[in-house]
Amino acid sequence: MEFRIERGALTDAVSWAARVLPVRSPVPVLGGLLLDTESGGRGEGGPLRISGLDYEASARVDVDAEVVRPGKVLVMGRRLLDICKVLPEGPVECAVEGSRFTVSGDGARFGLSVLPLDDYPALPPLPQVRGAVDAELFAAAVADVAVAAGRDDTLPALTGIRLGLDGDTMTLAATDRYRFAVRTLPWKAATPDGTADVIVSARRLTEIARSLGRSGLVSVALDAGSAGFEHAGTRTTVRLLEGRLPRHEKLFAMPDPAVAVVDRARLTEAVKRVSVVADGDSPVQLAFSRADASVTLRAGYEDDVASQRLPASLEGAEELTVAFNPGYLADALASFTEPSLRLLLLGAGQRAMITDEAGTDVHRHLLMSVKPQLA
Repeated sequence: MEFRIERGALTDAVSWAARVLPVRSPVPVLGGLLLDTESGGRGEGGPLRISGLDYEASARVDVDAEVVRPGKVLVMGRRLLDICKVLPEGPVECAVEGSRFTVSGDGARFGLSVLPLDDYPALPPLPQVRGAVDAELFAAAVADVAVAAGRDDTLPALTGIRLGLDGDTMTLAATDRYRFAVRTLPWKAATPDGTADVIVSARRLTEIARSLGRSGLVSVALDAGSAGFEHAGTRTTVRLLEGRLPRHEKLFAMPDPAVAVVDRARLTEAVKRVSVVADGDSPVQLAFSRADASVTLRAGYEDDVASQRLPASLEGAEELTVAFNPGYLADALASFTEPSLRLLLLGAGQRAMITDEAGTDVHRHLLMSVKPQLA
């Protein structure tokens, strides 16, 4: 095996495939990346194919390279990535020489031991393609809901993102029981009556979404046990999580709420500012006043306190005070990009909904408020 490739292209491809490699594995070959110049060259991105996998996910990328001698080699992926990062800019020559894989460029030369190909498992196939979604829109939607996913691995379903497909709509949702984020976006279904409802690891889906290009369409594939995503010469699969997320429809029903409208950027900065005196998970209090057209944020106890007043409108009540975990509130606000936000409020210790100013159902974030405890 021997090929030539630009250092930047090799580094990007190795970095992309190495995302799925386990940090530690009892099976040494699962720390490897498979470099293959025999299976590429089918119009999918280039004649060099680099792939990696662990028990939960797989990744594959095709990249342009000048193949001198076709072949396959399995090498430790993270070590290869470290080498790629320090290679000089310019063309790189790679070859298998006996039991060693060499990488050289501009006078620098590295050698890596090869791993046994016979012990390396086959990559899982891509599931059935269900349709396609805009790459940039999908990445933004995943980021919007991932902040609400749980971190407790003893409740695996809550560490995932629900991916629902229904007609021409994709729904992404995540919850850790204290907050619930939902985002809908259009997508191009392969069949008009296609539906699906699965849970994908939030960590894995976030990594996948971040690694996708910022243009073009992403093919989405699903079967009973895995999800797959394909875009511009890259392909990745991830095992689905078992279980289901709670349905959000009843939780998101807000009967006769008070409605506040506030500038998103100013509220975000104010939450960060007053939170510096909040110990642990002590809440940030938001006191809305219709007469003053304002909201006053307060945090802290006894002598260590902070406050800030901002313009805000309030409908449905003369005054209303709610309080939130400052980290949860900051995460929710950061997931929006609109200039102004609507807060649908039921009262202290009850549900609160954040949407864009128009109140659309495209992006909604539900938070449980807590009872104000400020002295």
